[in-house]
Amino acid sequence: MLHFSEALLPSGWRRDVRIAVAGGVIAALDCGVPARAGDERFVVGVPGMGNLHSHAFQRGMAGLAERRSAETFWSWREVMYRFVGVLGPEDVAAVAGLAFMEMLEAGFTRVGEFHYLHHGPDGRRYGRHGEMAERVVEAAGRTGIGLTLLPVFYAHGGFGGVAPGAGQARFVHDLDGFARLHEVAGVAVRGLADGVLGVAPHSLRAVTETELAVWVGLGGPVHIHVAEQEREVAECLAFYGARPVAWLLERGMGAGWCAVHATHMSPAETAGLAASGAVAGLCPLTEANLGDGIFDGAAYRTAGGRYGVGTDSNIRISLAGELEMLEYSQRLGLRGRNLMAGSGESAGRALFEGALAGGAAALGVAAGLKAGGAADVVALDAGHASMVGRAGDGWLDGFVFAGAGVEAVWRRGVKVVEGGRHVGREGIVAEYRARMGRLLGA
Repeated sequence: MLHFSEALLPSGWRRDVRIAVAGGVIAALDCGVPARAGDERFVVGVPGMGNLHSHAFQRGMAGLAERRSAETFWSWREVMYRFVGVLGPEDVAAVAGLAFMEMLEAGFTRVGEFHYLHHGPDGRRYGRHGEMAERVVEAAGRTGIGLTLLPVFYAHGGFGGVAPGAGQARFVHDLDGFARLHEVAGVAVRGLADGVLGVAPHSLRAVTETELAVWVGLGGPVHIHVAEQEREVAECLAFYGARPVAWLLERGMGAGWCAVHATHMSPAETAGLAASGAVAGLCPLTEANLGDGIFDGAAYRTAGGRYGVGTDSNIRISLAGELEMLEYSQRLGLRGRNLMAGSGESAGRALFEGALAGGAAALGVAAGLKAGGAADVVALDAGHASMVGRAGDGWLDGFVFAGAGVEAVWRRGVKVVEGGRHVGREGIVAEYRARMGRLLGA
């Protein structure tokens, strides 16, 4: 049994919340009741958050592309291709394990893994088709994080079916090969307690219109990179005669879709995406690191758009950091404050609840602490200096903007983070160090 002095429920903040867990779900949730002998007691509890967009393998290259020679997204991509060329299945499992562990420590309890590293370094398939996807599932099982696996269909190197380049050899499939991969990934995900399988056409530059239509009907969440770079928008205009978000909206993008990045939209596209029911998958730390641009969050929020946050390149894994950067980018662009909140609202709570709802929708699960829901619970560090004198929304303002962290995390009722550290941290870090030390010559 868990007891919180204050907890954030779908109905708002409630005092003296006692949570009973059975079979990985919340069996009972009572408010206004004292703790009992044997209860684990904490001050403030919030729902676990969904990380709607991750490329776990890129955690291994965090900090390796911070030289002037990688000054744009496109030159950063070349560094990423070189790094990809050295990774084997065991390396991917180790890197994903570290990334998933750090996500749990940050307060993420589920990840949408946009998985596109499929083949060997020379582009040939492994003996077990889908081995790389199985390694991602293995890492999720080891760390305890919830997984929405999004196998990526990637066929071309540019708009119009351009042949892929050498750096993309590990990513590409034909239609039949990807169908087999998706099937194998589904079998692997079913081995997890509440795994979800979706599909991810990589981007409009990597799939044709015909190929896109094949995969969006598979069922489950559909995620796609869109409008991350101005060059991408220009190339889409040149080929299709339409901007990418507008083109997708005309072809039915809506509820069940996640438009990852959607950074460069016209006002009409912003309003259209907000009205569609699709979720904007925002990755503010990666978008800042890559120099992508600023998502028009204030206008999108005003239009009622749904959004969630993801860690994308995993340059720094921080739930609070993603939410903070989202708000601060709006402040820098529009020269105002608290722009992702409504009048009189706490920015911390508005950001947290917005990302909670949008992230869950994008990952194919329900959100919030409620009876019958997954027992994915986060205890914030109420002992942090920035939490002194806080209550209610102030807890989330302290977490998002003032450096307070996470004390404990339960995934399906199992405590996976205690004292701010994953219970398996030592072994996970040791394996990562050994693998990356060999690869990077440390």
